[in-house]
Amino acid sequence: MCAHTLKFQLAVASFGFLPISKLINSIFGVIKLYALMSLFRTDVTIAPSTVKMDCKTRFITVGSCFSNSIGEKLTDNKFDCLINPFGTIFNPISIHQLVKLACYKKPPDENSYVFTEEVWRNYQLHSSFFSKVKTELEDKIESTIVSLHDCLQTADYLIITYGTAFVYQRNDTNQLVANCHKQSANQFTKRLLTVDEIAESFKTMVEALHKINPGCKVILTVSPVRHLKDTLELNSVSKSILRIASHQLIQSAVAYFPAYEFVLDDLRDYRFYEADMIHPNQQAIDYIWGKFSECYFTESTKDFIKQWKDIKAALNHRPFNPEGEAHQKFLKQSISKLIELGKLVNTESEIEQLKSLTTKPKF
Repeated sequence: MCAHTLKFQLAVASFGFLPISKLINSIFGVIKLYALMSLFRTDVTIAPSTVKMDCKTRFITVGSCFSNSIGEKLTDNKFDCLINPFGTIFNPISIHQLVKLACYKKPPDENSYVFTEEVWRNYQLHSSFFSKVKTELEDKIESTIVSLHDCLQTADYLIITYGTAFVYQRNDTNQLVANCHKQSANQFTKRLLTVDEIAESFKTMVEALHKINPGCKVILTVSPVRHLKDTLELNSVSKSILRIASHQLIQSAVAYFPAYEFVLDDLRDYRFYEADMIHPNQQAIDYIWGKFSECYFTESTKDFIKQWKDIKAALNHRPFNPEGEAHQKFLKQSISKLIELGKLVNTESEIEQLKSLTTKPKF
């Protein structure tokens, strides 16, 4: 019995052509069907964190493109968050190396620069870092390292998202690269990291981090984005290595958030993916964000997020009559709410935005 059949029977019953008893049986049949369907979904549950976050908590996200999604959710909800300062980085070793460079305020190795496609790039960074002049690229990288160093000194959480355990190793220097920058494949050897390599690299990164900020905690996630270029079979091997490594790294100052499991085991449906069938769509990201909020945020912070959702709707509202009395009243009420929320977060820019839309009284 499907919902469409039930609708038809309800229509027939309304004209007196269907016995009430049969209609009731149909209703219970549909309810039973949907109850059975719900059994085919795995509900991934996580225990609430004993250490809670609030509106004053400061974040840094680094790693694969999924860290951008979480970082954007944090900034959209007025949290202090630095998002992927070195661009998208997929493998754990390169992520750890960049964080260590920032901790020690050290530049990348001189031999990590490469001139390709008429611009300079660096093997340790994302392709968004480039310049026609090498010194300009060096200055940009130095500025980013200094900025990240300053943020690491005051951050409460460093959120790391691992994308793949596959790495490319330069044949001339044996150095691992974060990005091949479209160089010839014969210049690199592709291989899988081991769990021990990841663990040892992570250990040295945390030691460097806690030298400048002993209180900074780390949250590890594994990206649910599948690397189909490695084939589905090898992608599973890669993700397994990342998952085992993350599990072994959990300690008092290191936690694991199961974003990977929420997409692959909980949602488990292509309707939660973008058209490329690889990246989680906005609905999936919102779902994971909700789970993150439930796990880590204080009750007052969750209440703030609900209020901020209304404020964002007000900021994006396009009225039919901007100068009308109803809309002007709406703007003033929204400004009052922003002033109140300003006790928790900085709302000055939003207040100014709404004030610019208010009209002065006419005399």
